[in-house]
Amino acid sequence: MNNIPVIISRLSESFLLNCKIFGITLLFSLPLGLVITFGSMSRFRPLRWLVRTFVWVIRGTPLMLQLIVIYFGPGLMNMAFSWPGGTAGRFVAANVAFIINYACYFSEIFRGGIESIPQGQYEAGQVLGMTKKQIFFKVILLQVIKRIVPPVGNEVITLVKDTSLARIIANKEIIMMAGEYSNNGLIWPLFATGIYFLVFVGVLTILLDWLEKKLGYFRV
Repeated sequence: MNNIPVIISRLSESFLLNCKIFGITLLFSLPLGLVITFGSMSRFRPLRWLVRTFVWVIRGTPLMLQLIVIYFGPGLMNMAFSWPGGTAGRFVAANVAFIINYACYFSEIFRGGIESIPQGQYEAGQVLGMTKKQIFFKVILLQVIKRIVPPVGNEVITLVKDTSLARIIANKEIIMMAGEYSNNGLIWPLFATGIYFLVFVGVLTILLDWLEKKLGYFRV
């Protein structure tokens, strides 16, 4: 049980699960968050109310609870739908929970960024004969991206650490793996997991700082 190379190898394999959840969540939650933003800003009041209520519920409840409800809910409520069995089902359910949760957080960041753009820029685009779509994608979007990089970056870094919550529905991510060793009297693997997260977050911080500087010329 104290074979260090074997333990490090198993921890690394488990951390790969964290990385997969992180990557899949970002890939789908960012565009979904933009869709939710448009819904929350819709002029159609019932849709706007429905979307904002959904966002309020997701942001107001723990991600851990959402994981449990999404994975166990269909079975407990005798729904026709059910997740695939075994590891695959737990992995898919975890990703669905993370994507929905982070899409709602990103949507509020996107909405704040869009609403921070002066109304005069929309009016100027209309005077120039641009359509609403052209104004948004050619004038507004790049400025919004610049403004939301810091808060989105904070959420991205939080996501790295939140991936450890996947163990709640028995996804064997790195902390769950380290916990099995600690139950057998080895404590250092548990502390070693911190190094994995610190290195990952350090790399992301460098990339986000670089991106923020590259977008510096969009200051308005």
